[in-house]
Amino acid sequence: MTTDPIPPTAVVRVSRGNFDPARFPEVQEATATISSFLIPAIKELPGLISYHWASSPDGSLVNVSIWESDEHAEQMSRLKEMIVDARAITEKAGVTFIPIVNYPIDWTI
Repeated sequence: MTTDPIPPTAVVRVSRGNFDPARFPEVQEATATISSFLIPAIKELPGLISYHWASSPDGSLVNVSIWESDEHAEQMSRLKEMIVDARAITEKAGVTFIPIVNYPIDWTI
């Protein structure tokens, strides 16, 4: 649990994808490759509160991040390492994404 207050303008950005569960090892390998260049790039972006990447052997992948504002979250839509490099690697591993949504935070524990 965070001890720092989350700004009232904060948003949760959720990106979800699906893949054939038989390709889970390939998706895990892709995730490891992506982390090597995406983590440093994301850490440079202002307004980041936290970022989480998770994949399930059941055939789904999710990226959940918390940003100080919608404007900060939208940086991900322009980040080359994400929209070009990571997307190409995940799509090669068979991941198909659904539209990304930014959610204003209603409350936090």
